[in-house]
Amino acid sequence: MARMAGRRALFAFPVLLIVTFGVFAVAAASPFDPVKAYTGTAGMTATQEDLDRIRANLGVDEPLVSRWWNWLTAALQGDLGDSSVLRQPVADAIGERVGWSVLLAVTAFALAVVLGTVLGVLAARSRGGLLDRTVSSAAYTLEAAPAFWLGLLVIWVFALRLGALPAGGLTDTGSDTVTFGQVATHLVLPATVLGITQMPWFFLYVRQGVGDALDEDPVRGARARGISERTVLLHHALRSGMLPMLTLIGSRVPELITGALLVETVFSWPGIAAATVSAATSVDFPLLAALTVLATAAVLIGNLLSDLLYGLADPRVGFDG
Repeated sequence: MARMAGRRALFAFPVLLIVTFGVFAVAAASPFDPVKAYTGTAGMTATQEDLDRIRANLGVDEPLVSRWWNWLTAALQGDLGDSSVLRQPVADAIGERVGWSVLLAVTAFALAVVLGTVLGVLAARSRGGLLDRTVSSAAYTLEAAPAFWLGLLVIWVFALRLGALPAGGLTDTGSDTVTFGQVATHLVLPATVLGITQMPWFFLYVRQGVGDALDEDPVRGARARGISERTVLLHHALRSGMLPMLTLIGSRVPELITGALLVETVFSWPGIAAATVSAATSVDFPLLAALTVLATAAVLIGNLLSDLLYGLADPRVGFDG
C-alpha cells in the first residue's frame, strides 16, 4: 500500500506542474484583461502610464514562462501570492472558503453513496419489480438533470412554496454569528441537490453488481445450504457487488467539484465557487493556479482512495502489482 501511494505521489508532481503551466497558458490567451478587472471603473480615466505601472506591479507584463516560474518557486516556499481580484493573500482567500466547500462536498458524497447503495441493493433484490423500475427510471432522469436546475427547483418548492427550509446562504438573515443549527439547516438543500446529482451512478453500479452477484454459484450455494436471505444479501452478494462501485469513487470527484461550484452559486454557499468565477473572469493568475492545483490534487487523491478501497475489499488485488 505504501509503495503504491509513493508511486502515485511521484506521478502527481509532474501532473501538477503541467496543470499549473496550462492554467497560465490559457489565462495568457484569454481575452480578459487583468488590469481592467483590477482597476474597475477607475481604469477608464487612468493614464496609460498608470495602467502600465499597475501591469508591472501585478506581474502580467512578464513573459508566460517567467510568470509561471516565479509563481511556482514562490508556491514551493509557501507563498501562493496575492489575489488581485479579492485583494488578499491567496492562502487566506482559499482558507476562508475551502472548508465550507469541503463540508458541502463530503456531506453530498456521503449521501450519494449511502442512498445509491441502499436503493441499488433493494432494486437488485427485486429486479423487474415496481421499485426497480421506478428507481431506475428516476436515476436515468436525474443523470440528465443539470445541478443548477435541480437547485432552482428545490428552492421554489421547499423555500418559496413551503417555507420549510432556507433558500441559501450560511446563516439566517440578520444573524451575526454562525451556529451549528443554522449551518445544518442551510446545508440541507444544497447537500441534497448535490448528492442527488451524484446518486444515479452509484445506484446503477450497485444494482448491476449486486444483481450479477446474486446469480453467481457461490451465492446460490449459500442459499442451498439454508443461509438466511439477509445473510446471503449482506455478506455475500453485497460485498461482491460493491467492488465495481468502489472504482467509481475516483471518477466522480471531477464532476463532484463541478457540481459543487454550480450548487454553491445557486444557493449562495460561501465556498470557493464565487472565488473561482472571479479568478477566471479577472484572469487572476495566482488564485487561478492555486484553485486548479487544489482541484487536481482532489482528483488524484480520489483516484488513490478508490484504488486503496478496492484493494482492501478484494484481497486478490495486489497493491504492488
